[in-house]
Amino acid sequence: MNETTTTTLLLILLLLILLSGFFSSSETSMLSLNRYRLKHLKKNKVKGAVKASDLLDKTDQLISVILIGNNFVNILASSIATIVAIRLWGNAGIAIATALLTLVILIFAEITPKTIAAYHPEKIAFPAAHILTPLLKIMYPVVWIVNLLTGSLLKLLRIKTDQDSNNHLSREELRTVVNEAGAMIPKKHQEMLISILDLEKVTVNDIMIPRNEIIGVNIEDNLDDIIHQIKSSQHTRLPVFKGEINNIIGILHLRNMSRVLLNNEPNKALLLQACRAPYFIPESTPLNTQLLHFQKEKRRIGIVVDEYGEVQGIATMEDILEEIVGEFTTDYSASSSNDITRIDNGSFLIDGSITVRSLNKALKWSLPTNGPKTLSGLITEYLETIPESPVCLTLENYRIEIRQIKDNMIKTAQITVCP
Repeated sequence: MNETTTTTLLLILLLLILLSGFFSSSETSMLSLNRYRLKHLKKNKVKGAVKASDLLDKTDQLISVILIGNNFVNILASSIATIVAIRLWGNAGIAIATALLTLVILIFAEITPKTIAAYHPEKIAFPAAHILTPLLKIMYPVVWIVNLLTGSLLKLLRIKTDQDSNNHLSREELRTVVNEAGAMIPKKHQEMLISILDLEKVTVNDIMIPRNEIIGVNIEDNLDDIIHQIKSSQHTRLPVFKGEINNIIGILHLRNMSRVLLNNEPNKALLLQACRAPYFIPESTPLNTQLLHFQKEKRRIGIVVDEYGEVQGIATMEDILEEIVGEFTTDYSASSSNDITRIDNGSFLIDGSITVRSLNKALKWSLPTNGPKTLSGLITEYLETIPESPVCLTLENYRIEIRQIKDNMIKTAQITVCP
């Protein structure tokens, strides 16, 4: 080393600083890569991504080869800098070399390369992977020894190194990923994905058509009245019951009714033959589970019952799909719906039978949903009595004025959001 010129030593020192910057940026870029995007690029056979993914599959070896290389060049650079400094400034050069080299390595071999790598990990990691892959093969014996020693030390300290679970996203983490996707995923698609994640939080009881709104066929009615009702029905499937709604005996698809009407002598027996056996659903079934059940049973409509077998309402495949993609036929922001009507003063005239979830979803409100399902039930629970005349109340930051009461039920209410 004494025979080497100072100029040559300085050139070697410059090369070592560049190598130190390479190792530093490689480490940061590799560990900053988006693992899920990396899997996608690997699937598309992007060469740099394939090599980077293979290196990250053995993270301990990757970190070892980078740190061995980085520490080697830094220590060598320190030695050469000390020799050059002694030649230039004598014994005082040791302190000068230490201060200068620390500053140079910190700026040019650590902070700057790592900052660039953190902002542009793919641009650094993919080319670096082509160098690190053969370097790992060359240095494998040293890397193996180092990993053996560090692994033994970690076992001695009882530190677990199994991190497979860290590679899997939880439901809430996936929700965050979708929300943070920004312009990469259209807003409507984001809402649909979030709705799918929320299906297990919603039960059929939350989205069903309530019992009092069920339109069905009473088999005990006059046959002519039944036929007239079926011909004028706006629904393709109707529950058929005997006497009262708790005694549902079948589901009639109107396309099957055509065979009954084409018969020379249509009768109730033929009508019942055209019905399909009813399909009952417990009211507490989560929507994600019920969606699978509909698919398995090849059904599109089910009768929702409580724990006592009492009919609570009807849930359909369409109801569940609307939870994901939004309303098919109803737009609460338009005047086509009679459930919500906007008033000039900024308040809303709302039908009491509307569900609280639908109301929140339509108007982006936050009325409590952990109690009664309908607006009428929510107001009644808050008042702890059925009002006999219109009253006003404030529920959280919503001012509610009851406008109409009928049959022990709040029919309409005017709601204003308090500032």
